[in-house]
Amino acid sequence: MTTFPASLAEAETLDPAALQRQQLSRLRAMLGPLLKSNGFYRAKLGRAGMTAAADLGSMDAYRQLPFTTKRELTEDQAHTPRYGTLTTYPLERYVQEHHTSGTSGQTLRWLDTAESWDWHAACWGRVFRAAGVTAAERIFFPFSFGPYLGTWSGLEGARRIGALILPAGGMSSLERVRAIMTHRPTVLVCTPAYALRMAEVAEDAGVDLAGSALRVNIHAGEPGASIPSTRARLEEAYGARVFDHPGSTEVGPWGFECQEQDGVHINEGEFICEIVDPDTGNPSQEGELVFTNLGRVGMPVIRYRTGDWGRLDSRPCACGSNYRRLKGGVPGRLDQYLAVHGVGFFPSEVEDVIRGFREVREFAVDVHQRNARDEIEVRVELRSGDATRLLSRLPEALRNTLGLRASVDTVPVGTLPRFPVKARRFTDHRAPPAR
Repeated sequence: MTTFPASLAEAETLDPAALQRQQLSRLRAMLGPLLKSNGFYRAKLGRAGMTAAADLGSMDAYRQLPFTTKRELTEDQAHTPRYGTLTTYPLERYVQEHHTSGTSGQTLRWLDTAESWDWHAACWGRVFRAAGVTAAERIFFPFSFGPYLGTWSGLEGARRIGALILPAGGMSSLERVRAIMTHRPTVLVCTPAYALRMAEVAEDAGVDLAGSALRVNIHAGEPGASIPSTRARLEEAYGARVFDHPGSTEVGPWGFECQEQDGVHINEGEFICEIVDPDTGNPSQEGELVFTNLGRVGMPVIRYRTGDWGRLDSRPCACGSNYRRLKGGVPGRLDQYLAVHGVGFFPSEVEDVIRGFREVREFAVDVHQRNARDEIEVRVELRSGDATRLLSRLPEALRNTLGLRASVDTVPVGTLPRFPVKARRFTDHRAPPAR
């Protein structure tokens, strides 16, 4: 008999068939109020022939439901301000409003009830427990608490597990670095871009972050924590284990990385996840991630096309969880995918090569089209080392690893932008394809 760790949720030990039955049962329970009073899904599912929760009899029937797209939601909110027709309950039932970051287009506004906010906290609790975070921790949140959901729901997750919360809004990066050394948090939660920025500030100030009390870093909001060379740099700088956590405002905190750190688990007890070919919508082992959240009745998404890319790893995980994993986490979004000279890649793949050179402090990548030819230009700031050596070895590494030809130039330290939240190091200057 398999013995599972006490931290595993009961759903994580179910076989796939039993897990799907549980998911369908929860979705049917959700469909009752949606078909009654959620204008968006009552109309959308009605057009697909679903008028009662009992119509959802199997996972095959589920896969016949129409996809939901961000464009639909954006148009819905534009046509019916402020929240569109996606709300299930009267406005007074809701307790939290948050916004998407607008990374992939127009900002969406999202509401949560007290019940769905508690669900967020439970999902984040799973993120913390998977990383080995306990009630004995001191968790440091080095960001200002604006309108974005991830910061607030992470805070609620920390409260859920009973940890001591150390908020660090309204501080400069140097003040936050000093607070890490003074208040001795054991867990850091932020984007990988900002963790790298604090590490840079600490290095300039002569502060050894690796000598702090930090033992776990949880990074979200972008792919960095699942990029091998970026993870290695963060672990070296902080002397802590780095864990990835993917999620989104529309879907919720859907993924976590376990102690084995062999891919990102999908929290299938709270989310139904599919991977589809982005062109055909057919099931695929690698492609676009599609989610239905099961604990957000007040403002849900059903078969939501996230635009995020993932590759399924169906091997059993040594941690004991039966939840499926994504190999390498989420390398990027479909709209970030670049093609140059017939070679397709995500920016994260280029970052992995560049961060493998320890002497690189910061970098930027620009793609241009000149004389009908695509050109990749990489600019780097050096922290140390021989610029001549880097200028020969980095183009060679990009060519050998990804098949990309790029020019590389060094620029003075402080020339390139730094990022307080999400990084934007890649710029495609080419004209978009004609429609």
